[in-house]
Amino acid sequence: MTPVWFWPALAVLAVVAATFFVLYGHLAVRAPAAATRLYRRHFADRRQERLFLAAVGFFITFVLVRALTHAIRAGIGPFRDVARGELHIHHLVWGILLLLAVGLCWLAQLGTGENGASRKFSQLTAILYGLAAALTLDEFALWLRLQDVYWTREGRESVEAVLLFGGLLAVLGGGARFFRALVHESLALLTRR
Repeated sequence: MTPVWFWPALAVLAVVAATFFVLYGHLAVRAPAAATRLYRRHFADRRQERLFLAAVGFFITFVLVRALTHAIRAGIGPFRDVARGELHIHHLVWGILLLLAVGLCWLAQLGTGENGASRKFSQLTAILYGLAAALTLDEFALWLRLQDVYWTREGRESVEAVLLFGGLLAVLGGGARFFRALVHESLALLTRR
C-alpha cells in the first residue's frame, strides 16, 4: 500500500525539478551566455560542482525510481521487475555496482577534476555517484533488515535515509544559492523588454 504522503511529496519534488529545468532552460534559450556564466560562477570549484551534480543526479534518480517501482507494483506501463529465473534482482544491486565503479575511478584519480583531468568525465562520475547512491539508499531498509520490506511500514526507513543523505548532499553542494540566482536572473529576463 502506498503511503498517503508519497504522491503529494512526489508531486512537490516534480514541481521543484520542473521549475528548475524551466528556469534554467528559459535562461539558456534567452541568454545562453548568462546561463553559462551563472553556472560557472556558482560552481567554479570542481569539488563544489561535483557535489551539486551528485545531488541533482541523486534526487532525480530517487524520484524516478520511486515512480517506476510504484508503476511496476500497480502494473502500469511496460515496466516489470528485473529477474533471473526466480531471483528478483533489486535495484540496490545496480547501485552498489555503480558505486564500486565510480569509487574505483576516483581511487585511480579518474573523474575527480584534479590534475588536469577531463571536466566532462568529472561531471559524469559525479552524476553517476548520485544516481548510484539513490538506487542503493532507496532500498536501505532491505540491507538494514536483510528482508524485502520495501512496501511495508519498515520500508519508510529507506525514505528517511534518502532524505538524510540527500539533504546532506544538497547542503554541501550549495544548490540553494544557485537556484536563488537562477530565479533572480530568469525573472530579470522576463521583466526586460
